[in-house]
This record gives sequence, C-alpha cells and structure tokens, in this order.
Amino acid sequence: MSTVIKASTVEQKASSKNGVKRLIFVLLSLVFEFLLIISLFVWLNDYAEWITIFTRILAALLVLFIYNKDQTSAMKMPWIILIMVLPIFGIALYFLIGLSASTKEMRKRYKDIDKVLFPYLPENKVAAEKLTDQDKRAANIASYIYGRSGYPIYDNTDIVYYDDGAKGLEAQKEELKKAERFIFMEYHAIENAESWQGIQEILEDRVQAGVDVRVFYDDMGSIGFVNLDFVKILESKGIRCRVFNPFVPGLNLFLNNRDHRKVTVIDGKVGFTGGYNLANEYFHLTEPYGFWKDTGIKITGDAVKSLTVTFLEMWNAIRGDDENDTEFDEYFQDHEYHAKEKGFVIPYADLPIDDERLGEDVYMSVASYAKDYVWFVTPYLILTDEMIHTLGLAAKQGVDVRVITPGIPDKKLVYSITRSYYNSLVKNGVRIYEFTPGFCHAKMSIADDRIATCGTINLDYRSLYHHFENGCLFTGCDAVLRVREDFENMMAQSREVTEDYRNPRAGRKLLQLFLRLFSPLL
Repeated sequence: MSTVIKASTVEQKASSKNGVKRLIFVLLSLVFEFLLIISLFVWLNDYAEWITIFTRILAALLVLFIYNKDQTSAMKMPWIILIMVLPIFGIALYFLIGLSASTKEMRKRYKDIDKVLFPYLPENKVAAEKLTDQDKRAANIASYIYGRSGYPIYDNTDIVYYDDGAKGLEAQKEELKKAERFIFMEYHAIENAESWQGIQEILEDRVQAGVDVRVFYDDMGSIGFVNLDFVKILESKGIRCRVFNPFVPGLNLFLNNRDHRKVTVIDGKVGFTGGYNLANEYFHLTEPYGFWKDTGIKITGDAVKSLTVTFLEMWNAIRGDDENDTEFDEYFQDHEYHAKEKGFVIPYADLPIDDERLGEDVYMSVASYAKDYVWFVTPYLILTDEMIHTLGLAAKQGVDVRVITPGIPDKKLVYSITRSYYNSLVKNGVRIYEFTPGFCHAKMSIADDRIATCGTINLDYRSLYHHFENGCLFTGCDAVLRVREDFENMMAQSREVTEDYRNPRAGRKLLQLFLRLFSPLL
C-alpha cells in the first residue's frame, strides 16, 4: 500500500509541476501575442500615413461598435476611454481579451442542444401556483427565471446546506459510492492531488460496476493544477473526460469565457453544487490564504433534472467535432420520491453567449424582494452601476443590506478593486464586513429568512458577464434558516469596515476611481 501511495504522490507532483509550467507558458504566450499585435500596429503606422488614418478609423468604428453593444455602461466606458486615449494599445487589448463569445458557430451549438434538452424539464405549473399563493414576490422571481432561462420551480425536492466545503465533499463522496447508472461532474478547477484522488478512487470503482462516469473541467481554471495528460489518465480508467475551451496560442474569440460551474449529478436522483472546486485548498488540506470559507448544497428529488440539463448542455455543446449524445431519455427517468419538506427549489444556469444577465438579475431580484434584510457574501466585489443602485436603494428604504468579503485576499489587485467599491455602497447605507479568518470563497444571498441562493456566481464582472455559471434559489425550507445561521457566524468572525470607507481620503478616493474605471477589463 505504501508503494502505491508513494507512486501516486510522485505522479501528482509531476502533474502539478507540468500544470504550472503550462500556466507560465500560457501567460507568456498572451504577453507575446499582445506585444506582437502592438508592434504590428506601431510598425504599420510608422510605415505609411494612410495606415495611421486607417488605425484611427478602426478605433472610431470600434468605439461605435462597443457603444452600441447591449451591455451596461460600466462595461463599455473603460474600453471606449482606453481606445480613444491609447488607440494602438486599446485596439490590441480588445482584440486579445475584449471580444466575448461572438462566434455564431458557438451560439448555434448551444441553441441546438438546448432545443433538445430543455423539453425534458417540466413546466411545474402546480408548484408555481402553490408558491404564488404562499409568497407572490418569490413566485415572481421564479417566473422570471423560468421565462428567461427555461429552468422551472420544483416543490418535490429536499435541499441540505453545508456551511463548509469539506462537509459538502464528504457528503458528495458518500453519494458517489451509491451510484448505479451515471455520474456527471463539471468543475471549474480540478487539482490532481489528495482531495481529487479520494474522488477518483470512487469513480474508478463505479466504472468497474458499469456506471457511466463523466468529468468535465475548465482548462484555464485547472491549468495550474493538471496538465492535458490528466484527460488520458482518466480515460485509461474508463472515466470519460472533456476539457472546456483549451487554451491554444492565437487569436481566440472565446478565450474570455470560462466554465465556472460546479455540478455533480448522481443517477438523476441526487445533485451537488456550491462554491467549492475540487482542489486541496477548498477542503483545508492546504491553507495559502488562511481559513478557506466555502459552502455547498445537496439537492435530492425532482429538481436534480435541472442540474442534469446544465451538465449535458456543456458536455454536448462545447465542440462541434465531439461524439455527442443522441439519446437523453435514460438521464431523465422519473424516480419515486417524496420530499420531507414543503419548500421550493430552482436550480438555474447562466450563459455569457445570450443577452440575458440571469445571475445578476436574480441577485438584484433578491435585493428588491427584501423588506427587512438582505445579505450577500462574495469573494470578489466588482459591481455594475445597476447593482450598486439596487443595493443602495434597498438600504435607503430601511432594509438592512450587508456584504461580506474576504479578510485575506487570494489576488491583491482584485482585492484592491473590491475595496474601491465600498464607498459607493456605504454612503447609501450598505454595511461591509471582511471575514478575518481568511479567504471567503462562498457566493450566496439571503433575504428576510424566506429566500436564499447558493452557487458559483460571484458579485463581479467575470461571473456576471463572461463566465458560464450556475446557482440555486430556494425558499420556504429549513436550508434558508441554515444559511441565515451561517451568515451570522461569518459576521461574528468578521470585522465591520463600514465607517472606514464612509469618507475616504482624497488620495485613496483618486486611486479608487482609477481602479473602478478599469475593473471591467480584468
């Protein structure tokens, strides 16, 4: 046994080392591409006056194109200012990272698979009517989610809340061991280390029992943790594996969009989601940023169908040359289940390639729902003007609005930008807390002890506008109260910094304005 463990450890270290090397290669490639584009523009502009005129015309056309995009002004203005002030630099940067999900082919693949998958989800009109009778405002949010995304409301579903990622992982492993037909796992980041190895052993055992096991992960999210040999390793064990949008040097219109979802589906009966990825730091095996606070939920019952659709959408749409599923009936079989609670659950997913900002709209709807209080927790706080206005308006109306952010950052620049938003919030009555034990990676909201969300969606531009995300809204169940208790525990361990940012010094305010201006570019 010791020999096996030693060999496994060596393999993990080699994989991690190769992953870091590839991450460095990716960063260097991006820098090289950026410098190459700038050099090309500079050389051409020096070569002939007409090329200089062409660059100026291109910059003007690009500004008009960005101005007319269906985006919030906070997303458009930084690009417009950058391109107008520094045309060559701005054009190069926009071509490299500004273009987002603009390929017709990609949109068509998702549209085609959604036409096949979403009919498997029920309308659940009876459940919607029940919620309307109990809580009209919550029913309105549910109606919006269904109308704009196709994800329905469920009442025959139980939900369990985990206030720590390690607890969620242990529960997840126990359910994985029971799998009889299929296991679907989709994660932004997987680290080929101890936490993943415990899962992989279970997956290998289930493969031997004839279970269809699939793993799907984001290349950029996992690039420092694994290398591309990881796919071959899993495939050799009988585990089907795909990688979302692998990085390849060259102009990639889809590079800016990542799969940030965290989903596990077991036999269509049980599902898991939340903030945690499958890497050691999420489960306290390593603690590079103090105590890592994360959360998750287990869903049992009818609502698991929505998580199944979420996974199969990504699995079958990401590449046109994959051998995709042709029949889906086996993944949506009805299971006899009688929920212990009478609450309502709505798993949902958000895509950056449509025109609906579902994740942000759900958060704003929860804030507007509140009469007594609404609390948020997020690892990164980079807000649109619309979100700032919604939170501020709620606070002005007497609602207790609070936001929890990390006390120890994982990215110092982003942390500085997070703090640059404090003043805009606190001057309107929002209270800010920083989680002192370490890095708080949870992404949740709760209002009035009645409604809550838990999922992958940060309160930042990346999650709200660029990433594939998923979340779950639930109401009228015990899990909402468990979320409330956890918020209270987090705030008890946090330092309230509201007054520190009410009247910032002139120097700090100037820096905040600069950071705020260019935060959408990150």
